[in-house]
Amino acid sequence: AEAAHGPNKPGRREYVGNIKYVYVYFLPSRDPMLVKRIGEATALEVRATGISYAFAPCIAVCRDPRWGRCYESYSEDPKVVQAMTTLISGLQGDAPSDYTGRPYVGGSKKVAACAKHYVGDGGTYMGINANNTIIDTHGLMSIHMPAYYNSIIRGVSTVMVSYSSWNGEKMHANHFLITDFLKNKLKFRGFVITDYEGIDQITSPPGVNYSYSVEAGIGAGIDMVMVPFAYTEFIDDLTYQVKNNIIPMSRIDDAVYRILRVKFTMGLFENPFADPSLAGELGSHEHREVAREAVRKSLVLLKNGKSASTPLLPLPKKAGKILVAGSHADNLGNQCGGWTITWQGEPGNNNTAGTTILSAIKSTVDPGTKVVYDEDPDSSAVDAGEYDYAVVVVGEPPYAETAGDNLNLTIPEPGPAVIQTVCESVKCVVVLISGRPLVVEPYIGAMDAFVAAWLPGSEGQGVADVLFGDYGFTGKLPRTWFRSVDQLPMNVGDEHYDPLFPFGFGLTTEARK
Repeated sequence: AEAAHGPNKPGRREYVGNIKYVYVYFLPSRDPMLVKRIGEATALEVRATGISYAFAPCIAVCRDPRWGRCYESYSEDPKVVQAMTTLISGLQGDAPSDYTGRPYVGGSKKVAACAKHYVGDGGTYMGINANNTIIDTHGLMSIHMPAYYNSIIRGVSTVMVSYSSWNGEKMHANHFLITDFLKNKLKFRGFVITDYEGIDQITSPPGVNYSYSVEAGIGAGIDMVMVPFAYTEFIDDLTYQVKNNIIPMSRIDDAVYRILRVKFTMGLFENPFADPSLAGELGSHEHREVAREAVRKSLVLLKNGKSASTPLLPLPKKAGKILVAGSHADNLGNQCGGWTITWQGEPGNNNTAGTTILSAIKSTVDPGTKVVYDEDPDSSAVDAGEYDYAVVVVGEPPYAETAGDNLNLTIPEPGPAVIQTVCESVKCVVVLISGRPLVVEPYIGAMDAFVAAWLPGSEGQGVADVLFGDYGFTGKLPRTWFRSVDQLPMNVGDEHYDPLFPFGFGLTTEARK
């Protein structure tokens, strides 16, 4: 869990009334109970900081990996995303069976959750962030809506509206989906919150007619508005519109009633301050072990050996000399990606505490095994090294939101060159650190083994745990691995489905005895 407020986007952690919130993101996992335990650990750490509201889970169904927020989505399959709403129960506690639709927070060690971004954020045209989701009502309801049903059943406290549009209509102004459907049909009783400066973006360009944005957003059914800067203008505009019956007082009463209901449920009035006794929960060993387990279980083995009879993994711990190469082998910031301390994240090893994959390898192999690290070796150095095998760790730089939109989805240089240089001379496993599938077909033949490690975060030891056989590979792809971006969008069940690796694919290995 990270309070995400970067230098280029000040105030990403703000006071909203007297609720403070935190953004929380996780790498995909297919284990609902593990995801619930992640939520439990997160709730304790968030509460330890005095924050009582987590902007999680993101229940987007990413249908196009060109989207810069695809790593915030659990899967392209709505059923997988539905299963992952256990995070809500981890953050908030298990709601009683009669709480359907009503917000639930189970005590001072739990936090209010937020299902987001309502709705269709993962289905935008060409994966362009905050763009237009072009889909009929049946498609919206069958692909992008189902996880909201589960979230409401679990007593989710809040729902955040998406920047995106549905068939050209901005979600922040969509009365049918916010009021008629979410509040009235689904009986959601928590509050609806905007995204950051969300009502500004109702108009194009943003903020060009702020009075209209206030009227349209509040009129659509939004209860709480995220206004980091122009709050006096917002208050003046809203007050004027209420006094002049442009916005009915009944709409204000509904918003206040919902916000107070959540605040009372959270116990904010009884316990408004941080609990110092929880300070030891921050970065605790127990929570890091949960994160390490999540890394192990989320790794997906996509190739193991040039033939089925000659698997490379698990790697032997005892060897003469091994090579570790690549831009992501010794770079904690690259492992973590965006939304880590700062909004966009940052490369390097100075932004948070953790274990790089290189450090994990060194601590896992036999003491007699010599580990040589060369980020970008030339072919002569590789040829002369007489290595038993190599681990090449490459991938994407950190990014968040629109900055991550990418129409090419190629492995950034020098990653491909490192793969080719190392793998043509030494038996190699390539570990890809990325928020989504990337173009790998041109290089897959050169690799002896290939592992999708996604964004493993601070606990790089979880990668070494599985590479060296202390645990077996069990992960399955939560999204389709395409051959070429020309195929996108391509999702499981599509008529013309020709992936490099299909949804649900993943080789397995056994742990060494």
